Amino acid sequence: MSLDQLYQQIILEHSKARHGSGLAGAGVPEGASSGQSHQLNPVCGDEITLRVSVAGGKVSELRWDGEGCSISMASASVLTDLAEGLDPDELHSVIDSFREVLRSRGKVPADPEILGDAAAFEGVSRYAARVKCAMLSWVAAEDALGQAVAAQDRTS
Repeated sequence: MSLDQLYQQIILEHSKARHGSGLAGAGVPEGASSGQSHQLNPVCGDEITLRVSVAGGKVSELRWDGEGCSISMASASVLTDLAEGLDPDELHSVIDSFREVLRSRGKVPADPEILGDAAAFEGVSRYAARVKCAMLSWVAAEDALGQAVAAQDRTS
């Protein structure tokens, strides 16, 4: 199996499994501060509402609800797996790395050590119209994380 085929398989599996999906029925974990962000890609109609919860200086949970193409839904699923357990600075760093790869138009290779399964989206960077699809949940996470950290700072 080639690397491209493996990456396609990862995206397909995550678009079906949708790790972290189910925001509506999930409450905020006890003792956690949270932030929530709604993002819409007006070009294609992809839409996501994402909540990040932070407790004990770590992302304790990332939950989301969304509708859209397989790339945007798979990206949210992969992000969920990556985010939980990271401290806010680590998550910001991962988001920045993902953004750099996607905006590079194929010039910056994805580092699987940093991005894990998100490295599968490296090929998306060559298709400008799809970059927003892959970034949608990450932009929402960045916004929601900022809110969660600010809420945590207010209660500390």
